[in-house]
Amino acid sequence: MSALRARLSVILLAVGLLFTALAVATPQRAAAAADPGYLMVHFTGEGSANQQMYLSHSTDGVRWNDLNGGGMVLRSPIGTKGVRDPALVRAPGGDKYWIIATDLCIGCGQSWGDAVNNGSRNLVVWESTDLVTWSQPRLLDVAGAIPDGRNAWAPEAIWDPESNDYVLYWATNKPLNGATKHRIYYAHTSDFRTITAPQLYIDRPGTQEIIDTQIVEMPAGVGKYRYVRASGDGQITLEGSDSILGTWTNLGDLSGIGLPGSLVEGPMWMKFNGTNKWALYLDQYATSGGYMPVLTTDPSNPAAYQKQAAGSYTMGGTKKRHGWILNLASAEESRVLARWPNTPAQRLQSFNFQDRYVRQSDFDVRIDPNVNPADDARFRLRPGLAGTGTVSFESVSFPGYFLRHSHYDFQLVPNDGSDQFAQDATFRQVAGLADPAWSSFQSYNHPDHYIRHYAYQLRLDPITTPTGRGDATFRVTN
Repeated sequence: MSALRARLSVILLAVGLLFTALAVATPQRAAAAADPGYLMVHFTGEGSANQQMYLSHSTDGVRWNDLNGGGMVLRSPIGTKGVRDPALVRAPGGDKYWIIATDLCIGCGQSWGDAVNNGSRNLVVWESTDLVTWSQPRLLDVAGAIPDGRNAWAPEAIWDPESNDYVLYWATNKPLNGATKHRIYYAHTSDFRTITAPQLYIDRPGTQEIIDTQIVEMPAGVGKYRYVRASGDGQITLEGSDSILGTWTNLGDLSGIGLPGSLVEGPMWMKFNGTNKWALYLDQYATSGGYMPVLTTDPSNPAAYQKQAAGSYTMGGTKKRHGWILNLASAEESRVLARWPNTPAQRLQSFNFQDRYVRQSDFDVRIDPNVNPADDARFRLRPGLAGTGTVSFESVSFPGYFLRHSHYDFQLVPNDGSDQFAQDATFRQVAGLADPAWSSFQSYNHPDHYIRHYAYQLRLDPITTPTGRGDATFRVTN
């Protein structure tokens, strides 16, 4: 009996351990299986600040939250100094990313008439290897070689396995009988630095224009075609093809569900993770309503699309204008959320000149009253680039640019990713040298030096006098 009891005890113990292991392991598996979310890159409206790059994040594809406190994440200082209609392209290997955007800034010294008839023939391109650290932007001439091509708008790109490179496509106004006529052109590229000669891609009959078009690839077994594209061409027209540069078949439009082209534009695709369901986001430009999702399980069938009730989706605090949605991998999502948390924009008020605030002016740094534009005096206090328990000051006007000392002078400089930059742009926030209720900022790599102003210019100096202590004291304020 004692041997039997011993065997039963061993069996019961093993069963107990098995159930314990299952109880512990099941939540871990569920957590690991949870799908990562979605990243939208977009612009927000007119004006120089709104025609820049913004990011929003969603966990479910229909409820969106602004990243970076709703502030821009990239700014173009080149070309027209504005960007619209971005596309976010991921390399097939996931080791490189590009943002390509229209070089256009309405109301920044350029009218719609200028943009239509004598606009930039360039696109603006950023490049990254991690989705969070981006190169300085560059211009890519795509329409200069098109005879009488007047502009280059709304770029998109898709990897083409048939040519083993990207098909880059965009709209250019090539007038017809003196009247505006936008058509879609394409070129091949492998690096978004050089392109093949532009070729005509989509041309609607007669005077009908087409500006916005975006292609989505279908998984095997869904619909009749490998690729579906949605275009703004007087309607939201759907077409299907088995080859990106092959013959496309007209499938119909969305007017049958109450979404004619007079109401919506800027089609933007998104596939929901883990299921064969898509959202086609459309910009309600006619009513200034911003983007709305239209859901479907078969993008090639116009009758399968369903409008969503207003309360079933949220677009966040900023208006989303024509952009791109990327399905994130877990590591990508972690990096993006860590880089652009909703850190508030704050100002540094001078202790001994309390009507003056630290600001950048042509990338020099000083203290001034009545700063205009106000964002030139706003910074996000990020975790220090060089060490824990420290801070770095990222510009609101120029995201990715930080306050950095060089030869004890301060400038606003783009982060080059080097250890030296990180150290020069990192500070310890300590009790104010002139008033402990305020703050002073001690240099990370010159700990006997502090940020101070002298003749209204920002400097890094050792502080030994009462005047110096006042100059080196600031209030962090909204």
